[in-house]
Amino acid sequence: MSATASLSLLLCIFTTFVVVSNGELQRFIEPAKSDGSVSFIVIGDWGRRGSFNQSLVAYQMGKIGEKIDLDFVVSTGDNFYDNGLFSEHDPNFEQSFSNIYTAPSLQKQWYSVLGNHDYRGDAEAQLSSVLREIDSRWICLRSFVVDAELVEMFFVDTTPFVKEYYTEADGHSYDWRAVPSRNSYVKALLRDLEVSLKSSKARWKIVVGHHAMRSIGHHGDTKELNEELLPILKENGVDLYMNGHDHCLQHMSDEDSPIQFLTSGAGSKAWRGDINPVTINPKLLKFYYDGQGFMSARFTHSDAEIVFYDVFGEILHKWVTSKQLLHSSV
Repeated sequence: MSATASLSLLLCIFTTFVVVSNGELQRFIEPAKSDGSVSFIVIGDWGRRGSFNQSLVAYQMGKIGEKIDLDFVVSTGDNFYDNGLFSEHDPNFEQSFSNIYTAPSLQKQWYSVLGNHDYRGDAEAQLSSVLREIDSRWICLRSFVVDAELVEMFFVDTTPFVKEYYTEADGHSYDWRAVPSRNSYVKALLRDLEVSLKSSKARWKIVVGHHAMRSIGHHGDTKELNEELLPILKENGVDLYMNGHDHCLQHMSDEDSPIQFLTSGAGSKAWRGDINPVTINPKLLKFYYDGQGFMSARFTHSDAEIVFYDVFGEILHKWVTSKQLLHSSV
């Protein structure tokens, strides 16, 4: 075992463990730093064996990760292109993950959800413990919770929500083995999520999914999420919703709640100039960038700071909010 792999395994053993509770989602514990702060990077739509500037984005992630004293990494899905992994022994796992994100600061846990492209392969492979034996940083489940003390993150499997994947697959085959019934799966997931959200005592609540609720990118809003998931977020005091799917970086506000919608889906191939021509209140769109990059987040008891970076590590957009100031931004 390499020194990097050994370090990663030790981090997994000493900083993360799993608690399973009836009626709640599976839970991982990430202790906050001694000063009480939590810092992480968010990356989405990335796994292309280093191509489409994936390696350049990874390099900048490593630099920023060191600067912010990174605690862990969040992946918003579409982890492996074009069609996920074909098995738990698919070399694409190491070629697109282990061999790319090699910076010392990135040798922390990676918490990942599945995207629609991941469902086009062997979705179960990405959930397999075999991958954690290959690279112990990797944690991917359908839906789960990361408890970082003052921050609690709720990861949601959004692909089964989208009805067109069942009826208009556009020649693609989806791995629905764990989703025998769309309605029953979504109903159970929403029930478990609501139980977890209601029991949360965290200062900051964040929900992570692959698909966007608010977006002017190629795919735009996801109707099913706005109808079925968003009301639960509003009712339970969620502060941020983070997603990928659209290959861009984006920050939007909600028209009738404090929730902020943050898209980080620019980990490799971006869609330059591909904007969805939707009617939107310009006051709600805080930032949009159609190139490659990623996002960092840092939380303290009173403040949150979100920063978007391009492929050169340059800051594109920064948003700061305070609980005392009731979500005011600059």
